[in-house]
Amino acid sequence: MLRFMPVGDSMTIGSAGDHTWRYRIWQHLCATHDGPFTLVGPRETLYDPSTDAPTSYRYADPDFPRGHLAGWGEGWTHLAPLIGDAVRETRADVLLVSLGLIDLGFYTNPWQTAQNVRAFVAGARAAAPRVRMVVLPVVPNIRCAADDSFAAEVALFNELLAKAVADLDEPRSPLLLASVPPSYDLHRHTYDGTHPNPAGEHQIAAAFANALHQGWGVGAGYDG
Repeated sequence: MLRFMPVGDSMTIGSAGDHTWRYRIWQHLCATHDGPFTLVGPRETLYDPSTDAPTSYRYADPDFPRGHLAGWGEGWTHLAPLIGDAVRETRADVLLVSLGLIDLGFYTNPWQTAQNVRAFVAGARAAAPRVRMVVLPVVPNIRCAADDSFAAEVALFNELLAKAVADLDEPRSPLLLASVPPSYDLHRHTYDGTHPNPAGEHQIAAAFANALHQGWGVGAGYDG
C-alpha cells in the first residue's frame, strides 16, 4: 500500500464545497496507478469561512480518502515542526507538498523560508528515512501581479527551493521538484486570484501527477 500525504496551505486544504486538488489526484491515481494506494494525514476537514476554522466536512464529493496535513494560513514555518509526527502517525511514503505563499506573504523572507524547507525535509526523514517528496514551487497569485517586489520574492524563493531540492535529494529518500503548470492562469483557474476553482484543482493535481509519472513511473501523465 503506497501512502500519499498532501501537505499544504489554503490551496490544499480547500474550502467548504470544494472538491480540492487532493480529490482530483486521487481520481487520477485510481485510474492510472498499478497498485494499492491511499491518501493519508492527521487531518480531514476543509476550511469553513462561516466559522473561520477548519471545521467543515462539506466536500463536493466526500467519497475519497480525505487525510491531509494542510491548513488555511499555514506554511513551511508552521508545518515543519509537525511533519515528523504526521509521518510517523500515518506511515506516509510520499509527501505531496505545496507551501510557501503564506510564508512569504506574512512570516519569512525567501532565505528564511528556504531554511524552513530544509528543516521540514529533515523532520520528515527523521520519522521515515526512506520517505519520498514531491514539492511544488509557489504558484504566483494576484498579489504577484499587483506587487513587483512580492513577485520578485516569490521568484527568488522558487530558485532557492529548486536549489534545496537538488541539494537534499538522495537515493534512499528522493525529492522531486514539480513544475508550476505552464498554462495556469489566475483568471481561468482561481476564484479569487489565489485559490483554485475546479479547473485550477485539475492544474495542481496535474503538476503532482506528471512529476510522479516522469520522475518515478508512478501512475501516468495527467490529461484530465
